[in-house]
This record gives sequence, C-alpha cells and structure tokens, in this order.
Amino acid sequence: MRTRPAAAVRRSRGTEFEPDPVVEARGAPPGLPFEWSAATVERGLDFPLTTAVGDVDLLGEITGGGDYRALLPHSVHVELFGCPCRCLDLPGLIRVKRAAGRPKDLEALAELEALLVERGGASKRSDSGSGEA
Repeated sequence: MRTRPAAAVRRSRGTEFEPDPVVEARGAPPGLPFEWSAATVERGLDFPLTTAVGDVDLLGEITGGGDYRALLPHSVHVELFGCPCRCLDLPGLIRVKRAAGRPKDLEALAELEALLVERGGASKRSDSGSGEA
C-alpha cells in the first residue's frame, strides 16, 4: 500500500523533517494499511520500502552484525540526498553478507573482497571485520 509519510525519511538543511514522496511497504499484501510515521518505526524492526528514489531496506538488526549500537563502530559517514547517514564500512559489509549466506550476498563477496584489497584493507578472506574502507 502506498502512503504519504507522516515523518519524513529525507531531512531538510535545517532541523525539521520535510514530507517526502510516497513510500510503499514492499512485499506487503495489497490493501494492507501502512502509515510511514515515527510511531510505526518505533513499533517495528525491519522496513523494506519502495520510494520515489528506489528501494531501501531499513533494518533494526543485521545477521552477523547485530543492532545499531553493535554496528556503529563499523560504519562510515556518507551523505544521501543531502542527508547525513551512516553505512557499514567495507569489512563490515563483507562480514554481514557472508553471515547472511543468501545466494545474492555470496555472489557479491568476491567483488567486495577485491575492492577491499584494492583499497589496502584486510586480506581477501578476512572474517575479522577489522580494517577501514
């Protein structure tokens, strides 16, 4: 179901949140009521969403990585659409993709590990998660 969010995903240059384009709960049954709001986020854990700029998965926990607090030391600052965000560093991304074990994650490992080596990070089969991207 598509909805206009009550709380925005995108932040303005100021401190207030602006309304964003329509957000859809990806994979939800048709007609299922969905309100994209702060209250919804507080009551949930994982949110696979479709937005005007593409699909995004907001995850409360990641297999092989844990929750936000556990992942924070393994993250880097990035800016997405003018909004400061944190994303997993390359060693962290490799670790959680290996732990997830899904075919699509395992297929990405060789490329991610080669990128890590190219950037001077850990060796190709490092499971430690140490090193910076």
